[in-house]
Amino acid sequence: MSSDHMQSAERSATVTGAGAPPNSAEVPFLELLARGASADAYEQPVLLARAEGRSVESIAALEHAKSLALRVRSELEGRRRREAELSALFETAHDLAGLRDLDAVLQAIVQRARSLLGTDIAYLSLNDPARGDTYMRVTEGSVAARFQQLRLGMGEGLGGLVAQTARPYVTDDYFKDDRFQHTLTIDSGVRDEGLVAILGVPLMLGHRVIGVLFAADRRARVFEREQIALLGSFAALAAAAIDTANLLTETRAALAGLKRANEIIQDRSGVIERASDVHDRLAELVLRGGGVHDVAAAVSQVLDGVVEFTETDATPTRALEASRAEGHAVRHRDDWIAAVAAGGELLGALVLRGHPGLDPVDQRTLERAGMVTSLLLLARRSAAEAEQRVRGELLDDLLDARDRDPRLLRERASRLHADLDATHVVLAARLDGTTADADQEAAARRRLWSAASHLAGTRHGLAAARDGGTVLLLPLDSGDTATDLARRTAAHLGAAVHEAVTVGASAPVEKLAAQPDAVAAAYEEGRRCLDALGFLGRSGDGAAAEDFGFLGLLLAGDRDIGGFVERTIGPVTRYDERRGTDLLRTLDAYFACGMSPARTKDDLHVHVNTVAQRLERVGRLLGEDWQDPARALEIQLALRLHRLAAPTRR
Repeated sequence: MSSDHMQSAERSATVTGAGAPPNSAEVPFLELLARGASADAYEQPVLLARAEGRSVESIAALEHAKSLALRVRSELEGRRRREAELSALFETAHDLAGLRDLDAVLQAIVQRARSLLGTDIAYLSLNDPARGDTYMRVTEGSVAARFQQLRLGMGEGLGGLVAQTARPYVTDDYFKDDRFQHTLTIDSGVRDEGLVAILGVPLMLGHRVIGVLFAADRRARVFEREQIALLGSFAALAAAAIDTANLLTETRAALAGLKRANEIIQDRSGVIERASDVHDRLAELVLRGGGVHDVAAAVSQVLDGVVEFTETDATPTRALEASRAEGHAVRHRDDWIAAVAAGGELLGALVLRGHPGLDPVDQRTLERAGMVTSLLLLARRSAAEAEQRVRGELLDDLLDARDRDPRLLRERASRLHADLDATHVVLAARLDGTTADADQEAAARRRLWSAASHLAGTRHGLAAARDGGTVLLLPLDSGDTATDLARRTAAHLGAAVHEAVTVGASAPVEKLAAQPDAVAAAYEEGRRCLDALGFLGRSGDGAAAEDFGFLGLLLAGDRDIGGFVERTIGPVTRYDERRGTDLLRTLDAYFACGMSPARTKDDLHVHVNTVAQRLERVGRLLGEDWQDPARALEIQLALRLHRLAAPTRR
């Protein structure tokens, strides 16, 4: 048999799964994942199975396994891409920390931007204040000499639009875009280069635009928001590199004119050594997975002060906004504040306490630490969002009952530190506030989902967005009730999103891996409780079916009649059983006689005082409000259900 035929037979054996374990449909796709095959290769096992005339069920299993494998492959590729982006940003930050040659750093930034965005060309232009124009400083991937030597008037071309507005701009087709001023010089250079789609982001020093970083393709292309943000991060590093280079130039020029040059140089050397030391420490922290507080501790040692990371709402607003706008650490009384930001989002601040006199290089060190902190926070957020998506996908599978393999469900849950064999409660959560603004409502729902996902992660549960709200699957602690869990969840989520959140809970459910349909049924019960809370005006509260009295019989998925009877008249039933009394019969006769003691004593053939004593005992057992209309209705219903369950007692 030829080598090709042997390989075909091996592939066929793999697809048919002869002698393989029950999940043999997944084996070929696991092998494809293991060797990093292209997306097209995932069609081969299905095609081979069809060619061999496999059964419909076998082909369906292969199709399902293929879908799962492609999702895993997509997730892995996304993680590798994010890791590559963060790695490039860290490497660029490290280059900046050891800045020796500005051109080399800018060239590295442009090269990495082009590589990560996958564009044909990337380039960087800088403004020339002396000549009043802008010029091409660095290019990567350019093939046209005229394009590489362009000098443009201020305000011309797409770069002029970016410089005027200090905002990123993107065009899918440069020559068809009339939002910016076209000139013969620019258009000729762009045409020589063959560019079509161009993205430009500003290089900012404070409020001032000093240049533009571009990424461009020689074909029509739509740049994604993440790609725009990534290029913006590289632009921030490029601006920082230019700013640092300018600072070093100014420092050297100043030192040249001073008599005490040697002393000042020695002093500068010590500061720079400290800066180099902190950057080495920060690089080590990043490599070993340190956190933001580790960064603060490292900078504290180098700057000989106390550096803390503070949340946005715990930082002086004016100083924080000024630091973000200027791109520098700013002084606030005796403290220095460096904004920690990513793109246009404020993530917090690094605050140097009680250090009013700060050397400029130490100031830059604090700023660089803020930049590294933002990268760490973005990495942590990316990992958290990936985990939230995985938790949501598992809960979606449980709700839709698509994957019924208990072993696979348990393995997926175990990777998320969740135990599907434990007792759980399904909770349906919904925001009660309404707004006419669709964007604001969508943002509020995202905040609710994020808060629910965080709660599920800390409680070893699951969460997913569904039906305009959020559904959670949380373990039920020993001694706890579904009602207690629903109320705590409503309070926790409401405090997290600063809005009223109502939560309906199912009865406790067990062995979810073995019976995934139970999750969907429990979710429907939780939704019915959630709707009931809305009808009763209990916004921002949490409840389970057992909290609604006889209404709970309609809400509960299992119609727990015995539980309702026990909760309503259980104390009286147990009293009769222990003492041999006839309180239940007295209650039944009392309601049948229109709650008249006189008519009740005739029906029971006892003295009216006996009736009064029995009713007084009932009041002590059931509470003083047992004759209120709502309670009386529930007690009568419980008495009838009790008679139906034990007809011989009458």
